[in-house]
Amino acid sequence: MTATSQPTDFWSSFLPEPLPNQDTDLLRQVGFIPGLKELLMVRQVHALEHATVWILSGSAGAAIPDINFDQNETDTGNLGGLSTEQGFYLYGQVDASDVRRAAQEALTRMVGGEWNLAVHPRCGTNLSVGMLLTVSLAFGMHLLLPRGPIEQLLGLGFAASTATQLTPELGRLVQQHLTTAVPFNLTIQNVAIAPDVWGRPTHFVQTVWIDPH
Repeated sequence: MTATSQPTDFWSSFLPEPLPNQDTDLLRQVGFIPGLKELLMVRQVHALEHATVWILSGSAGAAIPDINFDQNETDTGNLGGLSTEQGFYLYGQVDASDVRRAAQEALTRMVGGEWNLAVHPRCGTNLSVGMLLTVSLAFGMHLLLPRGPIEQLLGLGFAASTATQLTPELGRLVQQHLTTAVPFNLTIQNVAIAPDVWGRPTHFVQTVWIDPH
């Protein structure tokens, strides 16, 4: 599926179609929960970060290629990001004007229905899911198998192999339903050059929370 096609069935198979007012309605109902708004903001910023990286990885104005979560994408290997409730940092050699254009295009396209752009195979979420899955499976094999070294080594190998196979799909699930959300409530306020303490080229895309109503 390309980024110009309809959202994948993966979203709609598990949750209703995202609605523009879903996060604002949630805040009206249970906004008294400490940190809830910040959590919702980070999820939307995280999705915007991923979509911006996808767009910067392609040629200007071109459609994003099919997203294959079973292998690492090489075209975005030069870029990295870090999301906060105030916006996201983008690390890599890229012009500020390109970052501004890509971020705005990413926001427009996701709000317009291209929700697949919110998920990226190189996200740290996938690494966390892989580590947790490996540890859980390894512990399970340790309990189930005999205590002999050969059996334990075979169990560890099975756990690592199984985790490698399951991580891409499980990581995508976690990103789609937990760590990202369509940025219906975000607007881009500013894009600034902000080198980090190591002097790496860094841009900060500042976002602001808005209520669509």
